[in-house]
Amino acid sequence: MRAVLVPFLLLPSLDAQQPGNAAAPSANAPALAPKPLWNGRDLAGWHGQRHFDPYKLAAMAPDKLAAMRKEDDATMAAHWRVDGGELVNDGDGAYLTSDVSFGDAEFQLDYKTVALADSGIYLRGCPQVQIWDTTEAGGKWKLGADKGSGGLWNNEKHPRMPLVLADRPFGEWNQLRIVHVGERVWVWLNGKQTVAGAVMENYWDRQRPLPASGPLQLQTHGGEIRFRMVLARPIGAEEAEQWLCGGDDATFQPLSDGKTFAGWRGDVDSYEIQDGAIRCKAGKGGNLYTDSRYGDFTVRLQFQLPPGGNNGLAIRYPGTGDPAYAGCEVQVLDDTAAKYEKLEPYQFHGSVYGVVPSHRGYLRPVGEWNFEEVTVRGTRYTVVLNGTTIVDADIASLPSKLKDHAGKNNLEGHFGFCGHGDAVAFRHVRIKKL
Repeated sequence: MRAVLVPFLLLPSLDAQQPGNAAAPSANAPALAPKPLWNGRDLAGWHGQRHFDPYKLAAMAPDKLAAMRKEDDATMAAHWRVDGGELVNDGDGAYLTSDVSFGDAEFQLDYKTVALADSGIYLRGCPQVQIWDTTEAGGKWKLGADKGSGGLWNNEKHPRMPLVLADRPFGEWNQLRIVHVGERVWVWLNGKQTVAGAVMENYWDRQRPLPASGPLQLQTHGGEIRFRMVLARPIGAEEAEQWLCGGDDATFQPLSDGKTFAGWRGDVDSYEIQDGAIRCKAGKGGNLYTDSRYGDFTVRLQFQLPPGGNNGLAIRYPGTGDPAYAGCEVQVLDDTAAKYEKLEPYQFHGSVYGVVPSHRGYLRPVGEWNFEEVTVRGTRYTVVLNGTTIVDADIASLPSKLKDHAGKNNLEGHFGFCGHGDAVAFRHVRIKKL
């Protein structure tokens, strides 16, 4: 990352569907069993919240936020009750909202509803995994109710209807299992898969990906609904990567043997291999890049940032000069550090340096390993960080803020790392030609 001051560059709308992410991993037994999110006795651990934009909620003054919470808690108390170990809503009032926020997580719950009811499960405060009356008498076949519950009904660009009709008749309990990793969602209803790794769009702002975290909400709308056995568990980084890579990771070729720099060239002396990871030596820098050259490709890797860490991914680097100018550099940066608070938008982590800014807020805490996937097809760059698309743009016609950015539209070159003096580490680096 280099400090160049320029005006903000708008990011084009996100609409890419990443390859290889649609299927759940073949071996996905959870490391931890889900734990109860509801105690089965009262509404402790939950609060009321109406259908409300979380960005506006976060920006509210404390007094106004407290006043709205008081109103919502009152309608929650009026319309929600506990009946024999079941959560019951009469079809009105604020949504039951977990006090706990979730990032990557699995949820399991049972529900039972009645004719004409229309409900759903909000993930990270965003609508929703759909629950509704799927009969013709329910009057919503024209909206897709005949396709069943368990879909991502609020999607516009990505799959919104369930893969199968799996609802049980009124009066019977339905079982939902939801896995949420990054912006992708898998859903099973009564043991049948209804969503297979689809992107869940941000209903509140479709120019942004889903928030990185937020509450689970049980929606109320139009008729009684009952819930029981509400369970949750966090999904760790390693398991998250398995979900995101699906079954196609074997088609990628490793770029490092974890022991030597075989297959690499450039500033080899500025890097070291430790515990199988390639790491830039503290106080050193320079460019480490592959012997091989690549045109269109997808690269997958894990990276670890020290506080304030700065590095970059060299894309289509010709082998001489500064990769940010002679090719393109995708930022690898701890942009949460105080020293970077005045960066330009195109300098944040994941940005195509000088050309396209990234969406922020999707890095894991400093010191943890992050998973990233970068795809270049022609001049289109897609960067997916921990399962969330933070860049998706064709850069061919976009101006660069870098003077003499001669390699911006290169169609072939080496892949590598751009060291800037910090001990940033990379591991499990693998690539697939497209």
